[in-house]
Amino acid sequence: MSARVDSWIWAVRLTKTRSQAAAACRAGHVKVNGDRAKPAQPVKPGDEVRVFHGGRERIVEVKELLTKRVGPPAAAEAYVDNSPPPPPREHVAVAGVRERGAGRPTKRDRRELDQLRGLRP
Repeated sequence: MSARVDSWIWAVRLTKTRSQAAAACRAGHVKVNGDRAKPAQPVKPGDEVRVFHGGRERIVEVKELLTKRVGPPAAAEAYVDNSPPPPPREHVAVAGVRERGAGRPTKRDRRELDQLRGLRP
């Protein structure tokens, strides 16, 4: 028994929509057992699926076949996640808050704000 790779990626909630899953397959962002996958390629339990989506690569092993979208707890049981941990989020400095009615920032003010944000040396 097998399922379409785009349908399975959508059903286990690796992408938000099935059309996004199919587009990722067509763009070459999905690999099944190391080979580029077309949207209709079948997957079966034991296959390794690599999905590059949202700026990171997810490496999952198919444990259970799903063709219908299920809730997050049931979806998490359908695969084994072997993905590396996501990169740490960068802390962004909070931009200075200007008082209401203070007007447009001057050139000097903009330079100081850019320096605080790390955009200028």
